[in-house]
Amino acid sequence: MNRPSAISVAAVTAILFAGSAAVSIYSYLKREAGKGFQGVAIATAATDIPVGTRLDGQMVKLVAWPKESLPPGYLADAKALQGRVAVRPLAAGDLVTEQKLMPQNGNSSSSVMSYLVPQGHRAVTVAVNEVAGVAGFITPQSRVDVVLTTPRPGVADREDNISKVILQNIPVLASGQITEQKDGKPTVTPTVTLDLPPTDAEKLIVGAKKGSLQLLLRNVIDVASVDTGGATVAKALGERERPAAVVRPVIKEIRRVVTPSPPAGYQMEIIKGAAKTTGEFPRE
Repeated sequence: MNRPSAISVAAVTAILFAGSAAVSIYSYLKREAGKGFQGVAIATAATDIPVGTRLDGQMVKLVAWPKESLPPGYLADAKALQGRVAVRPLAAGDLVTEQKLMPQNGNSSSSVMSYLVPQGHRAVTVAVNEVAGVAGFITPQSRVDVVLTTPRPGVADREDNISKVILQNIPVLASGQITEQKDGKPTVTPTVTLDLPPTDAEKLIVGAKKGSLQLLLRNVIDVASVDTGGATVAKALGERERPAAVVRPVIKEIRRVVTPSPPAGYQMEIIKGAAKTTGEFPRE
């Protein structure tokens, strides 16, 4: 056999092997595709669902999910979800689980807020104005610092205020409005509800009573704490701060006047000739 003939035979053999392999792979893939995807239908959000939303049939859809990786608390009945209330924000495509919904056996009159507050924490609402509330840019899930402006304790000059960051990196649970009466007319006051441990809640409440509060909006990835010494008017103007006049308590000296008690009786000298004696006689 000459050389061209050997090359031709090898090429034909290779083509036959490649064709056979392609047919085998195609047949395998076709058989697997015919079996279909075996999964479990679970509930997902069909649209964005804010906190406190009562679910209906248009907000939830079922999608196939692998049996091997089913999430904890998954739900498979879309009809059973109607009327449930979301206690976590859901984006379109997010899984709808029991952890993100108000419990079925919970009190129907309970506020959604009671499910949002972490265990061991408290929800505290404070009134702010448009400036203190960062012009409405503070929304649920934001994080803020709280600045208190108040007269310095123990300082004679009551106009000598100080501004100091008293709380840092505080989660915002809710923002809203309340209606108050001012000069006989209803006025709308913005409010912010913060998530705080009890000790920080005490600081916030006493600060709101004694001074004014300002909220500082933080970057979502900025969680570092900053130690500040507070700012006064002198510091803001770049002047050298003079020592503050401290109010000292006035201590009055109280002298006690002791009145001597009268003698128990009378004393008399008795002279008998050259002898002299002293005698005591009781009072009548």
